[in-house]
Amino acid sequence: MEYVRIGCACLVGLVFAFTTVSKLRDFGGFARSLPDLVPVRHALVRPLAATVVALEVLVPVLVAVPATTPYGLGVALALLVAFTVAIAVALTRGRRAPCRCFGVSATPLGARHLVRNGLLCLAAVTALLLQAGEGTTGGTVGGTVVAAGAALVGALLIASYDDLVDLFARPS
Repeated sequence: MEYVRIGCACLVGLVFAFTTVSKLRDFGGFARSLPDLVPVRHALVRPLAATVVALEVLVPVLVAVPATTPYGLGVALALLVAFTVAIAVALTRGRRAPCRCFGVSATPLGARHLVRNGLLCLAAVTALLLQAGEGTTGGTVGGTVVAAGAALVGALLIASYDDLVDLFARPS
């Protein structure tokens, strides 16, 4: 189970690294997209955006250090729950703003984003439970590399999630 823990922690850390980079590449666009998702006064848009990005930066950094991995997973889980609630509230209000999680996107928010966040929450909780449930030995180098490689593939799939759903959902 050590490799499952490593893989889940790496997956969460890598996904947050991807989202951080995408938001920093177009911070202004990300900040402008927030009022379409959550009701926020104009004066608080940029501070809210900066706070989100700062917390997202923390996740991969904390997850990468074994002693702080549980804290990184905790921050990730808190962010994912907040994002999921914000998306659900926006959807119930009929707001279908584009998802800016992984950069510029025209894909409006929908159930797929709730599913994606749910899967990421599951990965974070799994890693936390396995961290708490057994002594972490770190595993072998080979096993750790395989777990991290699988996490990288998973993170790339999650970063491409909207495109993949659109690809397979379209009628031919």
